[in-house]
Amino acid sequence: MSVYVFGHKNPDSDSIVGAISLSYLKNQVEDEAYIPARQGDISAETEFILQNFGYADKVPELKTSVAGEKVFIVDSTDRAHFQDDIDEATILGIADHHKLGDIQTSTPLEAWIRPIGCSNTVIYEMYNSYGVTVPKDIAGMMMLAILSDTVIFRSPTCTKIDTKAVKELAAIAGVEDYKKLAMEMFIVKSAVDGASARDLNTRDYKEFDMNGTKVGIGQLEMVDISVLEPREDELLEDMQKMKEEGGLHTVLILLTDIMKEGSKLLVISDDEAKIEKAFDIKLQDHKAWLEGVLSRKKQVVPFVQPQF
Repeated sequence: MSVYVFGHKNPDSDSIVGAISLSYLKNQVEDEAYIPARQGDISAETEFILQNFGYADKVPELKTSVAGEKVFIVDSTDRAHFQDDIDEATILGIADHHKLGDIQTSTPLEAWIRPIGCSNTVIYEMYNSYGVTVPKDIAGMMMLAILSDTVIFRSPTCTKIDTKAVKELAAIAGVEDYKKLAMEMFIVKSAVDGASARDLNTRDYKEFDMNGTKVGIGQLEMVDISVLEPREDELLEDMQKMKEEGGLHTVLILLTDIMKEGSKLLVISDDEAKIEKAFDIKLQDHKAWLEGVLSRKKQVVPFVQPQF
């Protein structure tokens, strides 16, 4: 029986590349066939990564139902981030770099969960532990996935382990100027022409169960967020619709400027005072600048959740 490997809904580059890199590793050491999968469409950034390393025609297959399947999940352990029938699957393993969520398993599993910048760094450690050489093309994709998640080492989630992994993977992939390639990737990621408000709000969006309260948090990382200033009211209007459609208490969108190293926070909430208290800020027209905030995982969720 095959094992499907996939990350969270609204998959980012870490989820897609993680599915590919982990599947290859497991296929070298296990008898069962591991198949990379995804829960949604790939982003322009991920498409850039796949195209640069010869995987444009090898996009992981779409898998929206997993009842009765064997699976290995990457880049999250929150049930809300996976298929509605994830509880009916047999979870063989987890590779993640977030807080421990509410996933439960029916059998013992392999678990690699590390407080570092990217799931692909965790998977690279798995390669080294298993004694498996990373192929050149997969090494290049893993390198860019790490640079994406760590915002080219600017994120507070980045560790020396991530930096070391990028340098070693770049050497395997034959990439000399990995920061230049990463900046090209972020320029692609920053493109907003023709994108709807819903597309922008959900490019990297997750919903969280915060002690029984549903909160949605999205992040849009760009080289320059000023191009979105004329559209902020449009984004807020769509956030209100997302809140109503999902029965959410709060929707937060981070417009992250990687050059200024901070984020503009957009807020739609039943109680904005909770968000103001979380960040010690005063919102003006549902907005506030968060200096130095680049990470949803480390600088947003841990401050918002205690308010609920």
